[in-house]
Amino acid sequence: MKTIFLAIVLPATAVHVTALILMMSALDRRGMKTNFLLARIYPFKYASQYKEVTRKETGKTGVLYPLWTGSIIVALAAALAAVFIRWT
Repeated sequence: MKTIFLAIVLPATAVHVTALILMMSALDRRGMKTNFLLARIYPFKYASQYKEVTRKETGKTGVLYPLWTGSIIVALAAALAAVFIRWT
């Protein structure tokens, strides 16, 4: 049972990291500086900048922002479920 949740956590985490990298790339294309080494410190800064920029351009939040938030929610929920099942 634990491996099922691990099979959910790992791809969700990979999607989360990939979405952040793509958001940083989109910001770089728009002339905003991002630092790949500092991405672990400033993920929320880059995500909010991406959200603001895409809202100004299109009137809607870009597709990467909900992907970024949704994937980490799925990963955290699966990890908590695995811990809960292990302890019961």
